[in-house]
Order: sequence, then structure tokens, then C-alpha cells
Amino acid sequence: MPNSLSKEKSLYLRQHANNPVNWNPWGKAAFELAQEQEKPVLVSIGYSACHWCHVMAHESFDDPFIANLMNEHFVCIKVDREELPDVDHFYMEAVQLLNGHGGWPLNAFCLPDGRPFAGGTYFPPDDKQQGNIIPWPQLLMRISDYYRRNKEDLEENAKGILYHLKETTQPSLPENPNAAISKTSCRDCLIEAAEQICLEHDDAFGGFGTAPKFPPSATLDFLMTVRKSAEKGGGRHPSLPSRIDFVVTTTLSRMARGGLFDQIGGGFARYSVDNTWCIPHFEKMLYDNALLISVYTKAWLRYRNPLYRSIVFETIAWLQREMPHPEGGFCASLDADTNGEEGVTYTWTPEQIKAVIGDEQGTAFCQLYSITPKGNFEKGLSNPMLSDSDFGQREAWQKARAQLLDNRSKRPQPERDRKRVLSWNSLTIRALAEAGFHFGQREWFAMAKVAADWLWENALDEDNLLYSVIYDDGEQRRSCLDDYAFFAEALMALSATIDGFEAGKSSCYRERAERLVNTIFIEFGDASKGGTCYFTSKRDALLPHRSKVWFDNATPAGNAALVHTLAELYAATGKDEYQKRLNELDRDYLPWALKAPQAIPYALAGFAQTEGIAAD
Repeated sequence: MPNSLSKEKSLYLRQHANNPVNWNPWGKAAFELAQEQEKPVLVSIGYSACHWCHVMAHESFDDPFIANLMNEHFVCIKVDREELPDVDHFYMEAVQLLNGHGGWPLNAFCLPDGRPFAGGTYFPPDDKQQGNIIPWPQLLMRISDYYRRNKEDLEENAKGILYHLKETTQPSLPENPNAAISKTSCRDCLIEAAEQICLEHDDAFGGFGTAPKFPPSATLDFLMTVRKSAEKGGGRHPSLPSRIDFVVTTTLSRMARGGLFDQIGGGFARYSVDNTWCIPHFEKMLYDNALLISVYTKAWLRYRNPLYRSIVFETIAWLQREMPHPEGGFCASLDADTNGEEGVTYTWTPEQIKAVIGDEQGTAFCQLYSITPKGNFEKGLSNPMLSDSDFGQREAWQKARAQLLDNRSKRPQPERDRKRVLSWNSLTIRALAEAGFHFGQREWFAMAKVAADWLWENALDEDNLLYSVIYDDGEQRRSCLDDYAFFAEALMALSATIDGFEAGKSSCYRERAERLVNTIFIEFGDASKGGTCYFTSKRDALLPHRSKVWFDNATPAGNAALVHTLAELYAATGKDEYQKRLNELDRDYLPWALKAPQAIPYALAGFAQTEGIAAD
């Protein structure tokens, strides 16, 4: 029996429409129901391409016994994080505060007014001997019982969580805001930040930290931006330029040769489950690929490694082939699973390879791409991973890869989420405009321009307010700061590059960017403090807390993108208002350059650019 999600536009919500759970969409009605029935609320958040979201859905939300527990004891709300990123951000911050980590599926337990008091990510349906992970049915009963007997304690928990979120989710300044940079110039501050970041690099396999590993796009962007200044720094940091080169090229090359990159069809998966970039969860997100096109373009300009050029061309080929929406813009993602099974579209056995390109070629190809009888994935399957760093070897197999892609296209394919997410489309527009300009590819630039013009016509209302998501039937959802900031940055990228293809049109896109920036400070600005902007508009009142997002996550922070856009607007127009706003962001951000540079690399890249210390 379909629940109330069956009429929703979100693919993720519709994926849960036949669960026996009485899911409600996010909105006032669900919280009014919870208050009327005096039940706690479960807010469960995910996205359509998420592998572990599917696992928990099949294991628990499809189970009638577990669903009955949820229905009896909770008012259950299902949220698409891509449709409502502000809701996702609020509850993610709460769960991270409680547990020290987060992820999707995200499950937050709340009072009837939406204030969270407990939560976590994936929970199994029974005891799978996974350390201290409580089985989902047991957790439901514990929380329900505690809510009935100790509601006052949970009220205090919720108050404490909300207090800490207000304190920690905005860049509150140190006691002396200038203490972190009073001893050094801004230039040296940024160089020190780069040194700190480089210390955390995995020198063996690239990337930062241990598994799981995510593509560190914003971090690599900052390191390449600040590198030239490090070279000019002379005696204090003599080894930093070569260290940056090693960090950037090791990470980019390892990702490009690894299984995170689709060696047959192009494009990157969201993250690697291991520390060697071998096996991803196979979802492909528009935003990751947009950011990586930008980073590999920038790396090609500096290092002229032909591998980076190929990665840009092959990723854009994937984008052109699989992600355009026929009405305009780009689709959001490709699912990690195909027909409920992960990776089957992308993985191979040696026999399957040989059946396509022949025994002799197949044997050599399998050796080069780490495809073995045992497999590096599941059930004897292998995810292709280039074992040889010789670019000539890779180029020699172009024809074979094309044959394998053609064969693979006849397999069942992962589901595509067709919604257009404005912020992710904006990242893609910027990446295509810059890559088209630097590689002299008019077609790529045209894709960027057409998408930007389509979004301007379809995602902006008469009050200069943007919509965050556009569905197939034209229905739209409200926007957050990221949508404005990323779109404005994309428009400035078009303004900066369009004269290379269509002379005399740069002012049109700059003026559009100015309109959006002006709206940002009306709708999202902090009237009392200035500086970093709120993530949600002043018009949105349903969430218990209006936060500021100043740190980068899977995508750069909207405030960080605003640093880049304001700098470009000031350079183009000379308007004092943009310099004033930029100085306020400088005030909020730069004291953290030495305290937590890993959290704010995209903003640091913007400040490096404005200080005139960018790489050539």
C-alpha cells in the first residue's frame, strides 16, 4: 500500500513510497501530527544514488515488523537531502555533534517540534556483530520507552544540542580575532596553512587520511593556488613548492589511475571505500565530477601531464553522454546500484573482457587494468584499475576501452536521478566554461552557456529569488545560499571567458552575477555582524536553528564561493561595496587559516587569489 510519498516529485522519496512505513514528507503537517499524537519524530534523510540508503531500506523499512514499530511509536519523516539541503545540514550537524561522525542514511530522533535529541546513520535490522551498533528494532524500542518515561531529560538533551549547534556551526572568532595572523603577513598565514595541509597527505597512495577517501578537490585547488607564493617565499619555506607539487600530483595521478575513476566510461564515483582508490561505492554525483573537471584543468595548466588532460576530456565525454537533461541543465546523479546490486554495470571478469576484445588482447588488458580471476570486488568481479603509470600504455588501449564501453552500454544501467540541482549545475557550468576556454573546446563552452541561460530563465522568479531543484514537470523547490553563491560564481566564470568565443557579451553575465550577490545579502546576510551568510533564507522558519556554513564539505561552502565571486566582482567593477563585504569575510575566515585550514581550503584559495599570490 503506497504511503504519502507516492505523489512526491523526488526520486528518493518515491523509492520509499511502497515501504510499509507511514512516511510523511517534510513539512508543518508532520510536526503537527507528532504534537497531536504526542510522539517523537524520526527524520530519516538520504538520496537516490546512496548505496547504504538502499541497504537500510531493504533490510528495515521494507520489513513489516520493523515498519510497524516505527509507525506505532514515531511520526516518520523521509527527506531527500538534495531537495532540502538545509534540513540535511541541520540534522547532520546534530548527529555529528552526538557521535563524532555522520553520513547517509541519516536518522535523527526528535521532539515533536523537530529538535533532535539522538541519532545516527546506518543501523542493521539485527545483531551483525558490528561493534557497538545497536540493531534498529532495539534502538526504536529503547528510544520510544525512554521518551515515555523521561521526556524531560530528552528536552534537556535537545536544548543542549541546539545550544552547541548555535555555538559551533558558525565561525565564532577567537578572543583576539587577529591573534592567529598578527605575527605574520596574510601571505605567510596562507603558506602556513598549506604546510599544515600537506602534513596530512598520504604519501603512499595520495589523498588525506585513511579509508574511506573522498576526492579532495577544494584542498588541491588551494594548494595549486598558493604554490607560486610558496616559491617566492624563499628561505622560510624552501621545500614547500616541491612538497605541494608532490601532494597534488600524487593524489591526482592515483585517483586518475584508480577505481574511483571509471576507466572504461569516464567520470568519478563519489568516494573510495579503501585507502588505495580501488573500490568505490559506485554512485556518480554531478557535483564531484564538476569539481574534478575544474581541478584537473588547473593541474593540466600547471603540470602539463597528459593524463590530466585525458581525465578532463573523458569526464566531460561522460557528462555529455549520460547527464544532460533533455529540457535543459544536467541530471543530479547515477545510482550506486543496478537492479538492487552494487557495481554490476561497471565490474568485469577476465572472460567477459576476452569475449569483447579477444583472448590475446584481453589477457594483456586484464593485466594492465588489474582484472583477475579472483577479482578485487565481489563474486569474482573486478573494478578496472590502471596498474601502470606509463601514459603511453594507457593511450594504446583507447580502442579497446571504446569497445568495452559499447558492450557495457548493453548491460542494465543504474537509475538516473533526473532532477536538476541548481548549485550542482552551477559548479558544472563553471567547470565547462573554464575547461572549454583553456582547452579551446567551443562545444564545452557552448554547453556551459546554454545551461546557464536555461537556468536563468527557469530557476529565477520575478523577485530575483532562485529555486534549488527543478523537476521534470517544472515543479521547483526553494533555494539555499549555495544555489546563489555557486550560480553567481559560474556566471562570473562565463563573464571571464566568453570573449574568447563571443566577443562583447561578458557584461551580461557579470550583471546577472551582481543581481544574485545583491540578493544574497538581502536574503541570507547577517544584518548585525556582516561577514559569513546564513545557509537558509530569512523566509524559512520551520527549522529550529538558522545556521551558517563556513566550512567545505562534499562541495565548497557557499560562503567560500562568495569570497571568489566578490573578489572577481570588485576586480571587474571597482565597487567599494564588494571590497567591504570581502573584508568582512576575511575577518571571519582568516583567523582559522592556521587553526583548521583543512576545513576551509576553498575560502583560502579565494583569499590567496585576492592577495595576488596565485599560481601562474
